[in-house]
Amino acid sequence: MAEHILVINPGSTSTKVAVFDGENELFSCTVEHGKHETLAFNTAMEQMEFRRNTIKAVLNENKLDTVHFDGIAGRGGLLAPMQGGTWNVTDAMLKDLESIQYGEHACNLGAPLALEFAKEHGVQAYIVDPVVTDELDSRARLSGLPELPRRSVFHALSQRAAARKAATQIGKKYADSRFLVCHMGGGVSVAAHRNGKICDVVNALEGDGPFSPERTGRLTALGVLDLVKNGAFTYEELRSRILKTGGLWAHLGTNDLREVEKQMAAGDAKAQLVFEALAYNIAKELSSLIPALMRLDEGESTPVTIDGIVLTGGMANSKKLVETIITNLPPLAPAIVFPAVEEMHALAGGVLRVLRGKESARDYTGTPDDLL
Repeated sequence: MAEHILVINPGSTSTKVAVFDGENELFSCTVEHGKHETLAFNTAMEQMEFRRNTIKAVLNENKLDTVHFDGIAGRGGLLAPMQGGTWNVTDAMLKDLESIQYGEHACNLGAPLALEFAKEHGVQAYIVDPVVTDELDSRARLSGLPELPRRSVFHALSQRAAARKAATQIGKKYADSRFLVCHMGGGVSVAAHRNGKICDVVNALEGDGPFSPERTGRLTALGVLDLVKNGAFTYEELRSRILKTGGLWAHLGTNDLREVEKQMAAGDAKAQLVFEALAYNIAKELSSLIPALMRLDEGESTPVTIDGIVLTGGMANSKKLVETIITNLPPLAPAIVFPAVEEMHALAGGVLRVLRGKESARDYTGTPDDLL
């Protein structure tokens, strides 16, 4: 019996669409969006029609518009902290996404887009391992400002899928492994995976961590305040700069690492420096999470070993970037590289487990109960 699943993954620079029959991928497509294309919209939600039409065009062009889907999966957006797993798209979820009270990003479109297509097919819409998956150690939540605790916001779906694949590759269970994982796409997020739990993360979306193709990464707090105080930027202008037009874009006028490497090959010294700084900053953030992996869980004894440094996401296709990152790290553990992001398979897998009765999808309420 067919188990057709449509997977929709809106990212900051692309819209990914895939169709599965059970575990088998029947079709996959990534539509790249130019920087000027997305900057035409003030908010992510304003892109709904643009993204919906993109998906419909992809399905139509590939003669998939007549397929009946049994479930629709969308990438999870910025919501209240919640457990990993598969979640039903609910009214409370849509309300929180539309209000952007937890933040704004293109991933917020995943749930509403999934729901629109689910309604057409009379089936349920889901999200899986959303970006706000929260499994932080209690010590990792505290910042130096009690009013501003650290949040768990990262590429949870991609990271966990890559870590599970890495564990299989080295012949261990994910629940018994320790990895430093970095997703390198339009945004760059780093996390420590300890015995199946993502115990600390670098919150790439809110200005933490390394810079990326289009995000500034960590800046000095007082320096940011001074930019607003001195009138260099309004609050909204600086927010956009931090999230949308920083990083490679700010330095070199492109968010495409391939273009940066072309500039380097042509002898551009500035491109070379920015590239080296990108790799250095990623390596530095990976190193910063080593203490999270040194902690012993109940029943464990020393010594602790790190099983691997896992690099995934679109920029992991760059052998030069991967090599430069590893060169900047001490010999902690073997590097494991998965350039092909496993997000689409992971989204489909979450829906498939529900359809087969192996997992129950939870209803999002936006309350602390979602962490129980």
